Amino acid sequence: MAALVVLDTDFDGARLLAACTRHGARRLHYIALAPRPIDAGQLPSPWREQWPPQVRGLHRMVSGDGQVTLDLLIGEPAASLAQLSARVDEVHLAWVPPSMTVLARLMNDGACLQAVRLDEAQRLALWQQGFAFDDSRLRAVYHARQAPGEAVHEIDRRAIVIGAGVAGSAACERLAARGWQVTLVERHAQPASEASGNLAGIFMPLLSSDDNIPTRLVRAAYLYALRYWSGLGGVGSAFDGARCGVLHLARDSAHAQVQRRIAASGDYPPDFARWLEADEATAMLGASAPDGAWWFAQGGWARPSAACAAMLAACGARLTRRFSSSALTLSRVDDEWQVVDADGVVIAAAPTVILAAGTTAVRFAQAASLPLYAVRGQVTHLDPGSLPTHPFVVCRESYMTPPHDGVVCVGATYDAQDDDASLRPSSQQDNIEKTAAILGVPPFDAPLAGRTGFRCMAPDRMPLVGALPDPGVPRRCEQLRDVPRWPGLFGLLGYASRGLIWAPLAAELLACQLEGQPPPLESQLVAAVDPGRFVLKERRRAQ
Repeated sequence: MAALVVLDTDFDGARLLAACTRHGARRLHYIALAPRPIDAGQLPSPWREQWPPQVRGLHRMVSGDGQVTLDLLIGEPAASLAQLSARVDEVHLAWVPPSMTVLARLMNDGACLQAVRLDEAQRLALWQQGFAFDDSRLRAVYHARQAPGEAVHEIDRRAIVIGAGVAGSAACERLAARGWQVTLVERHAQPASEASGNLAGIFMPLLSSDDNIPTRLVRAAYLYALRYWSGLGGVGSAFDGARCGVLHLARDSAHAQVQRRIAASGDYPPDFARWLEADEATAMLGASAPDGAWWFAQGGWARPSAACAAMLAACGARLTRRFSSSALTLSRVDDEWQVVDADGVVIAAAPTVILAAGTTAVRFAQAASLPLYAVRGQVTHLDPGSLPTHPFVVCRESYMTPPHDGVVCVGATYDAQDDDASLRPSSQQDNIEKTAAILGVPPFDAPLAGRTGFRCMAPDRMPLVGALPDPGVPRRCEQLRDVPRWPGLFGLLGYASRGLIWAPLAAELLACQLEGQPPPLESQLVAAVDPGRFVLKERRRAQ
């Protein structure tokens, strides 16, 4: 049974709890706009513990039993409403939007509306959009003016995921949590053998003066990942890592001035991001930090391979592993995809395939046109005694982790269009010089040690999440919905250097698309990561 979707245009904790009480055995998806700060102290602990900082955007929280999903949209309410993509069964109208069309497009046929107050002009505008009021003149039922679309078919919950890094592991877990049977195909003998194999990945938000789309996406991914990892058991408990904080130093005085303006805007509460002037930053670093720094108290580091293991373990019996299996071709036969190896043997078959294999995804004919490329990154492993260390992550133009298992990770280089996986002394020296400059110590020599990985990048440095385009189908394209797609073929690709935090949110977004559920992001951000965006741009240019 589909979830009951409720829209509350001005969050009220009592209404949420009442909806949780009356939804019964049916799943509940509660979407609430939050135009002003909310005191979550009166809410039950499951919600209180997940409650986001007061920063703009959509924040998804889930009850312990998975039966209730709460999407909280913090920000200006009319703008938030316009960014929603959902089919709503009930709406509590605490204020009247400037456009009734925006509200009506969200309604299922037969959806119920309860308003706090309405004047005659507002009631008429709602009536013109299809809302029929009862004698109370505050309650209405929505009647769609157009005939319902095609009947919803039963979902065949079988999928193949190709690639067992953080992207593929998160996809497996998000689908298994919804009852899917998933086959994971990986060419290596174990997960996280490529870019996800580094000893440490850093997690922290991104800030910008204009709060642009990349900033909003990274913020959403970072905050979602923190809640998601807590659901798995927590960083440092379910898998190696620590929410130890990140001290992110300003590059120079000009950069610091921009950061001060961001801090002065008041958009970020201290529990999310706190600006430190030179004296406080210097005291934390134990070295000169003349241009100040951001302190991200909830940031930290995690071992991607351990996170992959935790996500795959959470799948339980719903996951079938096909490791040491090189998938070479994809063929669509009788409404199913077949994954075939070098010997022509079918490794797995299912209606849905998700490519999560980084740049190797373009070796499949169906994904060959995707504009993905690899960027080399060498991480250096140092003995903790070779440099001053800290109990938190330090970064500027490179990063340094706290010591763990006798290793400090510093790096990583950014060597574009370079496929050399061997460790280079020059790359190691570059890492050491940048780290030494942060700490105010002379560069030093160290035994050559570390790891080289290859980041999967797109030209706009944004991930690709969703149905993959089929550029071989000629079609005029004005919008993303016009882009032709391969049936049942999806991608989780292009995570660049933020795969650790991209992976959970991107997997949740794709799972929602497959299930027809409200997405965990605003519509503008969903469009920004759509794999069809490159085909759309090309065809618009050609038209």
